[in-house]
Amino acid sequence: MELKFKTTLKCGGCEAKVKPFLDAMPQISNWKADLNQTPKIITVQGEHLKAEDIIGVIEKAGFKAEII
Repeated sequence: MELKFKTTLKCGGCEAKVKPFLDAMPQISNWKADLNQTPKIITVQGEHLKAEDIIGVIEKAGFKAEII
């Protein structure tokens, strides 16, 4: 399963802030941030993913996210 989110991340520093939050979610097997496009996109792969859980974790890291 794969979900994509547009986010308010801006740079590699932002990605580093969100990394421990996403890495701590056991249902995520892989994720990546594409910071070379606008809006910035985070792609999440894993099993039993819930968009609202991932959005909540990104928001805990201090950023906004919206499923696309």
